[in-house]
Amino acid sequence: MTVQTKHTEEELVALLKSRSDQAFSVIYDNYSAALYGVICRIISDEEQASDILQESFVKIWKNSEGYDASKGRLFTWMLNIARNSAIDATRSKQHKAEGKNRKLEDSVRLINKARSSATSTDHIGLKEVVEKLKPEYKQVIDLLYYGGYTQEEVAKELGIPLGTVKTRSRAALLTLRELMRERNL
Repeated sequence: MTVQTKHTEEELVALLKSRSDQAFSVIYDNYSAALYGVICRIISDEEQASDILQESFVKIWKNSEGYDASKGRLFTWMLNIARNSAIDATRSKQHKAEGKNRKLEDSVRLINKARSSATSTDHIGLKEVVEKLKPEYKQVIDLLYYGGYTQEEVAKELGIPLGTVKTRSRAALLTLRELMRERNL
């Protein structure tokens, strides 16, 4: 049985950039579950989601020198890599072809999985908190985070300028943060 020690973000960044033997396992142990959850919100196939998680950690490892603490937290940087990898996978020709050729049993399983993940977010009250957002904020958040859209795609989908999408998503996230604090989530 291994004893996990807590590391500060600075220590994790130093480990990652040093490429020590311990670095990859520490980073993976601390972040893989959260990143996998984000990937699964975009990619419904568990096997493909696992593959994307692996690819994401390879990208994180190879691009560790590209992390800049002044631009955001380590987790946010890794989350963006994982999320972008998942979105890229959904845009690939192979993913689109597989979606068209999916067996009926697989489709039913994916629908049931989507319902169970929606239930788990409902359990912690996330859906209720998102529902409190202004309609224009909620619409942007739904497309960005639950639909896997990019900001550019949201702008096209809603027929609004990209700057408006960015402003609304930022305002929505700030509102969500405050609502979550009020609920102690």
